[in-house]
Amino acid sequence: TSYSSHGYPMLPMYIDYSLLGFQRVGDLIWAAADSRSRGFLLGATAGRTTLSGEGLQHQDGTSHLVASTVPNCRAYDPCFAYELAVILEDGMRRMLDAREDVFYYVTLMNESYAMPSMPADAREGILRGMHRIRDARQAKVRLLGAGTILNEVLAAAQLLEKDWGVGADVFSVTSFTELRREGMAVSRRARHPGEGRGPMHCWVQTQLPKTGIPIVAASDYVAAVADLIRPWIADPYMALGTDGFGRSDTRAKLRRFFEVDRHSIAAAALSSIGDSRVKDAIARYGIDPDASAPWER
Repeated sequence: TSYSSHGYPMLPMYIDYSLLGFQRVGDLIWAAADSRSRGFLLGATAGRTTLSGEGLQHQDGTSHLVASTVPNCRAYDPCFAYELAVILEDGMRRMLDAREDVFYYVTLMNESYAMPSMPADAREGILRGMHRIRDARQAKVRLLGAGTILNEVLAAAQLLEKDWGVGADVFSVTSFTELRREGMAVSRRARHPGEGRGPMHCWVQTQLPKTGIPIVAASDYVAAVADLIRPWIADPYMALGTDGFGRSDTRAKLRRFFEVDRHSIAAAALSSIGDSRVKDAIARYGIDPDASAPWER
């Protein structure tokens, strides 16, 4: 708040364990929101399967759900470096140049994986909440991935094509929260047609129009995060997440446990399109069909 208390605009960047943010010091974050603070709150080792060795205490599966309740918090869960760069650049523009009273919550991971180049037309989608990163020749399912789980989604798309001949389009979701807020604004505009003009379709509706093709979304957070955009999706929609208590294990085993690994996502995609081979996929990928739900274990 130095821009108002001292007349000197600054943008602090505070990085901590993502679990220790909204879950442990949520009152202070609300105080920052109330006082119109500006800056970047960076949640490190974010997601329920990223910090694999610390189990229940430091595995965050809820911060993006809580962040969606803070009106002036702009929450993003990028997967790739170019997405992070675009988000930080736009945040600096909005908070310094445009002097908007907002602050940013951006989750970060410490997992090593390849960083692709930025597609030429990706910027708008990154900031609005989602952009397409993979086109299938004849898509039978659409896959959404957020944060580090996007890598599992991309791998699932390859499995679907290679093992089952099923094409899958893939979208990177950088912010379910921003997508929801735009959807809420469009829905409100429809309820108040005399209050001025504006788009009558939100970004979710333009990127995921009604086609009859099912959609499967996965993130490293509870499924309620992916469910934030459900009201604006016209086709069958399945939300996968990491509901349950955190555990100590390898990332691969944690993702299998929470059913957000590539094999579980591929099986879920086959189920969403009513493919009778889903039982074959479950057997082939070693998925235990008799296991109880992760949130019951």
